[in-house]
Amino acid sequence: MTNFRFRALEKTLDRKVVKVEYLSGKVSDYFGSMTFNHEVMRQYLTDQAYKALMAAIEKGERVDRKVSDQIASAMKAWAISKGATHYTHWFHPLTGATAEKHDAFIEPVSGGKAIEEFEGTSLVQQEPDASSFPSGGIRSTFEARGYTVWDPTSPAFILDNTLCIPTIFISYTGESLDYKTPLLRSIAALDKIAVEVCKYFDKNVNKVFPTLGWEQEYFLVDDALYAARPDLVLAGKTVFGHASAKDQQLSDHYFGTINDRALAFMQELEIEAHKLGITLKTRHNEVAPGQFECAPVYEEVNVSVDHNQLLMHILDKVARRHHFKVLLHEKPYAGVNGSGKHNNWSLATDTGVNLLSPGKTPKDNFRFVTILANILKAVHSNEELLRASIASEGNDLRLGANEAPPAIISVFLGEQVSASLDEIEKMPNRKKLKNGKQKSVIVDIPKIPEVLLDNTDRNRTSPFAFTGNKFEFRAVGSSANTAKPMFVLNTIMADQLNEFKAEVDALIASGLKKEDAIFNVVKAYIKESKNIRFEGNSYSDEWVKEAAKRGLSNNRSTPEALKAFVSEKTVSLFERNHVMNKTELEARYEIKLEKYIKKLQIESRVLGDLATNHILPTAIAYQNRLIENAKGLKEVLDSKTFVTLSRNQLNAIKFISEHIAAIKDLTEAMVEARKKANVIEDSAEKAAAYRDTVMIYFDKIRYHVDKLEFMVDDELWPLPKYRELLFIR
Repeated sequence: MTNFRFRALEKTLDRKVVKVEYLSGKVSDYFGSMTFNHEVMRQYLTDQAYKALMAAIEKGERVDRKVSDQIASAMKAWAISKGATHYTHWFHPLTGATAEKHDAFIEPVSGGKAIEEFEGTSLVQQEPDASSFPSGGIRSTFEARGYTVWDPTSPAFILDNTLCIPTIFISYTGESLDYKTPLLRSIAALDKIAVEVCKYFDKNVNKVFPTLGWEQEYFLVDDALYAARPDLVLAGKTVFGHASAKDQQLSDHYFGTINDRALAFMQELEIEAHKLGITLKTRHNEVAPGQFECAPVYEEVNVSVDHNQLLMHILDKVARRHHFKVLLHEKPYAGVNGSGKHNNWSLATDTGVNLLSPGKTPKDNFRFVTILANILKAVHSNEELLRASIASEGNDLRLGANEAPPAIISVFLGEQVSASLDEIEKMPNRKKLKNGKQKSVIVDIPKIPEVLLDNTDRNRTSPFAFTGNKFEFRAVGSSANTAKPMFVLNTIMADQLNEFKAEVDALIASGLKKEDAIFNVVKAYIKESKNIRFEGNSYSDEWVKEAAKRGLSNNRSTPEALKAFVSEKTVSLFERNHVMNKTELEARYEIKLEKYIKKLQIESRVLGDLATNHILPTAIAYQNRLIENAKGLKEVLDSKTFVTLSRNQLNAIKFISEHIAAIKDLTEAMVEARKKANVIEDSAEKAAAYRDTVMIYFDKIRYHVDKLEFMVDDELWPLPKYRELLFIR
């Protein structure tokens, strides 16, 4: 077996389950042991410093520079006690990944000695080189200065003997160059107005904060097989691959018994996550073979976003120790389900109330309906912006593919909640509002207890579904930084609540009672946002037609979708809520277009290289083998017998020749189209050109390559096949 594919298979078959070394005691004994959490703060900080830091976390107050010296000293002492030797400002640049520059604690002193030092100035602020990060035109390459600034609301943590300090990242001129800055601004904007609205119902509410519980889907593939697929290495997805005879069609992988190797990986992943304070609670097989999911308990959205970025890092880190590679591309394999990241979003108060939980009293239920109506109105008014917030080259391949929600944004509420809103729409006044009761089902089997029903059923086809006490934004891509859809959602909700309060206060000023004013506005919102509600199958062609009648957008590609990010409506929305300005929005638009272009450019190059250097030589070699065999038959057989016996071989030679010719012609045409697209200067036009004139060749070339894979001798084929990639051994 000289073929690299077979060497990779041999290496894969040699894999043994990596033994996971469990920490002694219960998970609760080591949970958060590598985070600068509240317990550590109390132990290491002075009373003054602890109170100042808690005021920053809970009330948003600034930490005094003098106090920051005490906090830095405490962080250093704690980190060194855990074996840390370096520190870094950990941030989320607009690459979508995380970034860090490590500095040692040591400082030289006289006599050739050194001491460990970490001052407040180093904690609060650092100056990294901003020139090589995407800026969308905000900064020129020669203007390199940028700043990372400590975010005290997200706990510091230790990773690989380095103290990691979560920070924002801004340019020298003050614009945000990251995902965290607009997220924090959107949280502040939402908190301010949501508190005012909540005080209509409860004067004790002084803080409202969005919460997030994400569900992370991913694929595992053996690292030897991964290394034997240049397309996986360079593009994160397979550009070729004939369908496996068996993949997900029997639905036997979903929630099935977890493979021993995969389970060992998951167990170590959970240990590492728990040490970092990530509350991973759920693990299971997903639909496609080799696909899995993990999910934590919900947290405040800023911390949850940081934890998801951190998890994506440790997924890869732990996978390597188990001879796996984690694939986070939204569609790494054609023909089987891709991966998403379901963002479960809700709103909570400092009084312990989830604002999206139906109330047990008429008053509480009135508050729930009020918040719900505002969410519906916000989504209805900004559905194109929500679609733009999840746009990417990878997610375009997944959305609407009968495995994920479509590019059409709609809201699923469930039969019970939807019927309640329909009833409110017909009510003459608020006095008939009832409390939310929980239904039950009697399962007529001895010893089986009563089953309590949720307020809604589940609709897996909906991009934005109410699931009982939260909304599940199911259309987010698996590789995405969750901050982007979350700061968009927070911002549109903040804006809508501002509009709501203005309308209610105007009615109160006109002499209407507060409760009646709220009811009248809520009732109007329910009517106005009715087109965004859909309870049926969002995968169906009928819904596409119905959505068009309702005036809902269907922006199926990233270049189409991203236009909403720089519309006058969007710029005004973000500016009046002090989340982002026009310059920052336009920069993000340019960065996303540039990333889309480069992703397709890379995929096109990989596809061309593989077709030319791997597939065609292999097909020609097999074709020559068939030709030589046919020549041999002709020499030993009479003409009549030769014609009869060689028909299949001659047809195979003919078919292979046709596929080879088609691959050559299409690859050359794709390269020419790419050359023309590359000289276009306008980013939007260039992205459209890649979509319309380059990407159209991908499936055409793939068709012929996959046909050859099915025909060519298995021993000659150079790339690991789907039947080998998908199933973990």
